[in-house]
Amino acid sequence: MPIFDFYCKKCDRSFELLVRGSVMPACPECGGGDLEKQVSRPAAPGKTAGLLASGRAQAAREGHFSNYAPSERPRRK
Repeated sequence: MPIFDFYCKKCDRSFELLVRGSVMPACPECGGGDLEKQVSRPAAPGKTAGLLASGRAQAAREGHFSNYAPSERPRRK
């Protein structure tokens, strides 16, 4: 199900809801039904600190060197 932005013409508010394409909800602010449906802009996937930390912790448990800085990695001959 896509996330849609809705604009209420009655109270001049925008809000975001996860609804089926055919469903038209009521405005949560004023309860009005005169809404304009707009498709939300998708968010680009980003690298958060939590994802990086969990990936490095898993790499450390498995013995990979990807969790170390280049200066900390063992030198290959």
